[in-house]
Amino acid sequence: QLQLVESGGGLVQPGGSLRLSCAASGFTLNIATIGWFRQAPGKEREEISCISRSGGSTNYADSVKGRFTISKDNAKNTVYLQMDSLKPEDTAVYYCAANRFGTDCRSANINYWGKGTLVTVSA
Repeated sequence: QLQLVESGGGLVQPGGSLRLSCAASGFTLNIATIGWFRQAPGKEREEISCISRSGGSTNYADSVKGRFTISKDNAKNTVYLQMDSLKPEDTAVYYCAANRFGTDCRSANINYWGKGTLVTVSA
């Protein structure tokens, strides 16, 4: 069974940092394009970041660029999202997702979704 499991969410103060993990099972991350998405209550899901199969190419949404960093450890079959300088507007459920057959992170091309982990940024 192919699965993605997120972890690392929780409560953090504004300006703080948090690292999310996405562990894959049933397939190897080095053959999939992986993206991080988030969805806040009442808002549409948005793509936050994307990393290529090799890890050599990354992309970020303007809202998080310069504050978030995506990376992967193929040996551990895990993708990470390091979040720094967190703001209250970063509060959302964060999902990792995989495009098994393509090289982009567009939602229409996502094959596998994790169940999400909640990040709450509040004083």
